[in-house]
Amino acid sequence: MNTKLTPTAHKERPIFRRATLFIIWAWLIIFALIPNLIVIVASFLSRDEDKFVALPLTLGNYLRLIDPLYLKVFLSSLSMAGITTLICLLLGYPFAWLVSRANQKWQSLLMLLLVIPFWTNSLVRLYAVKLIISANGLLSSALISIGLINEPLQILYTQKAVIFGLVYLLFPFMVLPLYAVFVDLRHDYVLAAKDLGANKYQRFWHIILPLTTPGIISGVLLVLLPAMGMFYVADIMGGSRNLLVGNIIKSQFLDARDWSFGAGASVLLTLAMAVLIVAYRASSQRIGKTDYNEVA
Repeated sequence: MNTKLTPTAHKERPIFRRATLFIIWAWLIIFALIPNLIVIVASFLSRDEDKFVALPLTLGNYLRLIDPLYLKVFLSSLSMAGITTLICLLLGYPFAWLVSRANQKWQSLLMLLLVIPFWTNSLVRLYAVKLIISANGLLSSALISIGLINEPLQILYTQKAVIFGLVYLLFPFMVLPLYAVFVDLRHDYVLAAKDLGANKYQRFWHIILPLTTPGIISGVLLVLLPAMGMFYVADIMGGSRNLLVGNIIKSQFLDARDWSFGAGASVLLTLAMAVLIVAYRASSQRIGKTDYNEVA
């Protein structure tokens, strides 16, 4: 039975829509746009002992980023973040594919198990991992007890420990977008390529991989940059010898009180995120415009 909206209902719906849009835009402007603009402006100001930042305008904060001392930390941070992203991708890609091919009931259970750790604070989970891999932790004790090693493993406070902690925390962020693209993957294209004589390698390289590229880039976006900024992982797992970009930003704001240089380093990460977002949008548009029948 069809019901007609009353004039009052017609008026209430636009009002509700406008109010919702106003709240969303106000939230984004106040808590996203304005803080980012403040950071960008601060990155061009000079350091001030009393006011933290002050005129005159300068490019010195960005020039300091290429100083060998900071450049080494940036490159080391990028290396650890890149290795973390690669490990998450190599493990997450087949994991997401297997989950997407499982029974619907098992899919829900597996994805629930994947996100359950989010219910616990990441710091608590990281300290638990620290207790496991420490020299006197559960891992070394178990391996010694079964005779595989004679001395405790020296994993903690190394670059490997930092990477392990980053992979542990960020792995779900790689799996979730990959799982989404695998669920939406049109398997009839794969079957068509098989009927046309394409082998498994050809089907993966020319069909599956291009169609899942947006999920890969999205996963990289969610893993690579956060990995460079998670300073507490480097503090807990790597000590003072394995620093991330986030450690520099934190120390500049809290310890050195050089807000202008810390803002410059933050802008650098923001620009890197912008580049990855552009790459993601370009890949999504390319997939959307592709003639799949021609690809198959």
